[in-house]
Amino acid sequence: MEIRAIRTFATIVKYGNFLKAAEALNYSQPTITLHIKHLEEEIGEKLLERGKTLKLTASGQLFYERANSLLNEYEKLTKTLQDLEVGIAGFIRIGVSEPTASLEFPALLAEFKERFPNVEFSVQVADANTLSSLLSHDEIDFAICGAPEASMENSYKPLFQDDIVLLVPSSHRLAEKDAVEVTDLENETILFTPHNCPIRIQIEQQIVDVIGTNYKKLEITSSMSHKHYVQAGLGVSLFTRTAHSFTLPGTKVLEIKGIQVSPPVGLLRKTNDTPGRAVLQFIDLIESRLHQHQPS
Repeated sequence: MEIRAIRTFATIVKYGNFLKAAEALNYSQPTITLHIKHLEEEIGEKLLERGKTLKLTASGQLFYERANSLLNEYEKLTKTLQDLEVGIAGFIRIGVSEPTASLEFPALLAEFKERFPNVEFSVQVADANTLSSLLSHDEIDFAICGAPEASMENSYKPLFQDDIVLLVPSSHRLAEKDAVEVTDLENETILFTPHNCPIRIQIEQQIVDVIGTNYKKLEITSSMSHKHYVQAGLGVSLFTRTAHSFTLPGTKVLEIKGIQVSPPVGLLRKTNDTPGRAVLQFIDLIESRLHQHQPS
């Protein structure tokens, strides 16, 4: 079934006769007649009742409703394919880990969408190892995240190094200080990300090296939720400066001495990947902006 025959049929119905349809499409009238003849033969149903006035058969009415929808989708597809040739359209599936997903990424996405409004997105928010698995199974095109476990299938490129700070309630005994030592955390309730989080593992190892296990734990899977629990007075949070860069009323960020952890944020891509132009454009923007980012 040819798209031009379907367009011919829809144009005939729109103008009410073969002659006006031929003029609108810049076809000869015999060509118009031939298009309809072939279309009816292929469908196996009569679509038009010819007479003093042109009428749709029941089959013709149903076909006309579906034909308009099909022609609209065809026009959209044609435009998208034309846009793809110059790299300004497409569908990008991206994975992002916190806190980047909530803090830096929305502005990056908005900037890219302003430049390339025809590109559509799917955004998956998950931890680095989950994103690595999604990438390996071709469920995302690339990711912005911390360093995942090593994989032969994927490659990781750090873009900047974050550092660790301490978030406390404003009423906390440590809030009067600007910087604290690990020894100040003794007997405190410390909010942690999940037990398998690489950042949490490194932080906790360094705490244990200094004060042993003389502290309490409250595990909260979402790093971006920590500030709310700190605000409620449920403990203190050791996490990245980026995650704690936007504090809530009643909380304070302190420098922490003795925690030598510098979590990377970078691009996770398939090894030997050859992405489309839209993906490459977005990766270029991400690299440019995140290379400029360094927590202060």
